[in-house]
Amino acid sequence: MISLAGAAGLAWRAAAAGLAAHGAATGHSASTSPGNRPVTVASFYGQPWWMILLKVLVIFLFLVLMTLFAIWAERRVIGRMQQRPGPNRAGPFGLLQSLMDGMKLGLKEDIVPRGVDKLLFWMAPAIAVIPAFVSFAIIPFGPEVSIFHHYTPLQLTDLPVAVLLVLAMSSIGVYGIVLAGWSSPSPYSLLGGLRSSAQVVSYEIAMALAFVAVFLYAGSLSTSAIVNAQAHGGEFHVGGVVLHYPSWYAVLLFPSFFIYLITMVGETNRLPFDLPEGEGELVGGYHTEFASLKFALFFLAEYINMTTVAALATTLFLGGWRAPWPLSVWSGANSGWWPLLWFLAKVLILLFFFVWLRGTLPRVRYDQLMAFGWKALIPISLAWILMIATIRVWRQQHHHSVVLYIIAGAIIVALILLAWTGDVSAERRRAAAAAAAEPEGGAAPSGAAAPGAAVVPAPGSTAAPRFPVPPLDLPHYHGIGVAASPGSPPPAAVGAGAASDPDDATQATVEEVTGA
Repeated sequence: MISLAGAAGLAWRAAAAGLAAHGAATGHSASTSPGNRPVTVASFYGQPWWMILLKVLVIFLFLVLMTLFAIWAERRVIGRMQQRPGPNRAGPFGLLQSLMDGMKLGLKEDIVPRGVDKLLFWMAPAIAVIPAFVSFAIIPFGPEVSIFHHYTPLQLTDLPVAVLLVLAMSSIGVYGIVLAGWSSPSPYSLLGGLRSSAQVVSYEIAMALAFVAVFLYAGSLSTSAIVNAQAHGGEFHVGGVVLHYPSWYAVLLFPSFFIYLITMVGETNRLPFDLPEGEGELVGGYHTEFASLKFALFFLAEYINMTTVAALATTLFLGGWRAPWPLSVWSGANSGWWPLLWFLAKVLILLFFFVWLRGTLPRVRYDQLMAFGWKALIPISLAWILMIATIRVWRQQHHHSVVLYIIAGAIIVALILLAWTGDVSAERRRAAAAAAAEPEGGAAPSGAAAPGAAVVPAPGSTAAPRFPVPPLDLPHYHGIGVAASPGSPPPAAVGAGAASDPDDATQATVEEVTGA
């Protein structure tokens, strides 16, 4: 009985023999033109063990160095956006600043609060960072190249369901965030972990739906097959020159690409979707109680996930390692080591997109985040998939009709108009309800709730309960009780019975505000 490894070896030898026979029949050896062979799952069989270890080491170093570079670039770019220099002291142009910060985190005291679940507290950072490294294993960097006289694809491995591996690893990585909040004794950490779990579940559904259209067009879930499917579009002739229609799925499937760009920001907990670590509400979120290398691992996982989702967007929507037009006109653009340059350029552009959003948009509210994911992204993705599936089935039956595309476009426009009309109508209803609930002349209604108390509607009223309103006229808003600089006059007292002595006024204010 042949084992799985033996069957894989036989398949690889059969594929190699077929390629060699084809090369002999055409006058070219398979070993002399590796860049012309499409990379398939069989291309990864029979690799020597040292080649696999070398690829693992290179991917690890690439992700760590990319994290250091991304942190430095983010601080420099946001500094330029805010008209300040950014890090410029450690090394030339401040390039060593991220390395110095990492060394500082490693040398800081590792504080473990009392009352934590120590096992989960130690495991959570590792659970967050290990899936981030594993996800990058199926990302193709380039075609087959020669490394120490061995032809191998610039990719660690590939699977028939490679894209599902990324989704699985992102689902496992969120366990690290949830367990970090659960194991900490702080309620802020727990709320940050719960926010993260709900957010990742919501946006991972929309992300998976954005992939479905790509799978329908490529006919495979293998990343190398998806890159090969974006090699050339349909041909057309202009002045005797053979040109191709756009083949990138970012153009052909632009709604899927746009939805993925949004979901990858929510999946990585970046602004404007960084609700799990909102410092204005949750101090530091799920990693509030973590210090030293544990905090560094969470930081590393976040930036590796950014690189992974950017590389996945490059692979699925931007042609992968293939050169963009007009560089693709050059015959050697997609062979050798040049594709590695095109791949890195696309990834860096998408990483700049993360930084651009952080420096431009404010953080959204949590209810807005969840409503946008469930009420906008998921329904739009489902409608888009239904339309794409209908078009694919129609084209496979050899019905190439322009009328079909006109009808599909009219359906999309009608759905957008219906959504816009519903949103406008809902906004008008909310404005009318607010105007009806507001008393005439702006006077407070009789029996109004005191500041700080929840406003409960009267029995039989259709108005929704309102949030409690904090008192907005406390003494410290007027400067009472605020420590003054030496030599400056004390702040003016508010109220008729204010004490003449500044110390007495300060003590009275403290008693009034704190009740002490």
